[in-house]
Amino acid sequence: MPLFKLFLHCGIAGWCIEILFTACEMLKRREFQLKGTTSLWMFPIYGCAAFLRPLFRITHGLWLPLRGTLYALLIFSGEFLSGRLLSRKNLEPWDYSGNRLRLGPHIRLDFFPNWFLVGLFYEKFTRKNGFRNL
Repeated sequence: MPLFKLFLHCGIAGWCIEILFTACEMLKRREFQLKGTTSLWMFPIYGCAAFLRPLFRITHGLWLPLRGTLYALLIFSGEFLSGRLLSRKNLEPWDYSGNRLRLGPHIRLDFFPNWFLVGLFYEKFTRKNGFRNL
């Protein structure tokens, strides 16, 4: 699949994951409307997973916990960089300042398991050419 098309698929998949995650977060607060949310700014951020396809191919044979950890750390890096860029323009759709398990306003350490799984999802997703072969 061409890189641009995979970028679009990764952006859409990221939006869907975020909407599901934010809807499930409502269950913790016993709010059963299950309204999921995201931001248009997140589309290109999630789309950038397409650029990791060569890395996913290289690391595919490694031990799964090592791969997931590597991907989570890369996602933390992307979250930090994109958060800094967006916050400079006052456009950041997330701010973790009120969370005790945060690293600055851009990273929540308790999201590590989520990013671990999202990284492994994108590894498989990019190998299967996005939505085409899922």
